[in-house]
Amino acid sequence: MKPIIALATPPLKGALALIRLSGDNVFEITSSMFSKSITGMNQRGLVFGTLSDNGRMIDQVVLLVYPGPATMTGEDVVEISCHGSMVIVEEIIQAFLAKGVVYATRGEFSSRAFYNGKMDLIEAEAVNDLINATTLEAKNVALLSLSGETSKLVAPLKEQISSLLALLEVNIDYPEYTDIEEANGETIVAKCKEIRNNLSSLIKMGEDGKIIRNGIKVAIVGRPNVGKSSLLNALLNEEKAIVSDIPGTTRDIVEGEISVNGIALHLLDTAGIRESDDMIEQLGVQRSEKSIQDADLVILVADGRTGLGEEEHALLKLAEGKKTLVVFNKADLVSEKKEKTIYVSALNKDISALKDAIFAALGLDEKAFVTPSFSNARELGLLRQIDGYLKQEQDDAEMGLTADLLSVNLQAAYNCCRELMGEEPTQDLTDEIFSRFCVGK
Repeated sequence: MKPIIALATPPLKGALALIRLSGDNVFEITSSMFSKSITGMNQRGLVFGTLSDNGRMIDQVVLLVYPGPATMTGEDVVEISCHGSMVIVEEIIQAFLAKGVVYATRGEFSSRAFYNGKMDLIEAEAVNDLINATTLEAKNVALLSLSGETSKLVAPLKEQISSLLALLEVNIDYPEYTDIEEANGETIVAKCKEIRNNLSSLIKMGEDGKIIRNGIKVAIVGRPNVGKSSLLNALLNEEKAIVSDIPGTTRDIVEGEISVNGIALHLLDTAGIRESDDMIEQLGVQRSEKSIQDADLVILVADGRTGLGEEEHALLKLAEGKKTLVVFNKADLVSEKKEKTIYVSALNKDISALKDAIFAALGLDEKAFVTPSFSNARELGLLRQIDGYLKQEQDDAEMGLTADLLSVNLQAAYNCCRELMGEEPTQDLTDEIFSRFCVGK
């Protein structure tokens, strides 16, 4: 494969910048431009010298030399640590491009690591998760996947499905033998239920991991002048939204982000929902209604002195099916408070009860933060596909379908397991069959 090059640090002025190369002949190409030869180096090393282009010095640099295949990509790798001027960075990259090196596409270093067997697809995806982590907890969950802990969860699942598939196949191919377990409907249903129970746990862990990894969208809604903007400002601990006694002040979505117990909350302060002849306010209300539909959690703010009225009940109906917290603001003006009710005073920044309620609503326990999980959309989607195939397998077995027809859904589920890891979707099951059953004694 052609050698590739890319800037590995942000494209900003700084003390140092790091440029990474990987691929065939990178040692030879680098040596042709460097004051010392690194051709033939068979151990990792650090070399200081001068990088030049056609005899013209570009910069004094440090080379980090990594001979393949014991590298992240499985290829020879060179990392150039140069001074952090983008002028120098551009000069170096252009000089290498002139030597036949090509600019790496997005994720190409990680894709080469995957195709060269240095990491599976789950680990490769974790690299991106690690880079995009916005909380310490999200970083820790990504590290679990990068270290291979999440990938280990696939093996038992694949083992269970392949075992059931092998049972069906041996019944199809060797019906004359009596020393093999019969693949009857009752057996298949029982085994499918067992696998689906395990799958259910994996999916729940994945959903928890997704919350830790991505955070959640939170829509703050209510009628005008109940203190939504004040609550947003209190949560953010800054004056982000304009606060006024005039109804309809907030006309567009005001956004902010905070972390609560390690979970990123993407907050949306919406326009107060009410009937209005003002066209701009009407547009704001429409956006508010859409933000409710897009939110993972809805916080309905009501005036603690007046309680819930028609407007609040209408909003609760609009948020039906969503996780919803009802919060009574202006707690400092409420004389009698109900039990098991969330009271806050946004003006006084007394919002700890709300933060506790938000975290409790997510349903996360301490284990979720240290447990590997399939937390991105691709992985969760494949787990749900597997569950769907197994559910269909159960139904077909209960209907009395023949073994050859029953094997179709199991094969599809097995292929999804392989797709999780980025493996080829098909595999000859002959070895699997003979390793499990004593056929033809």
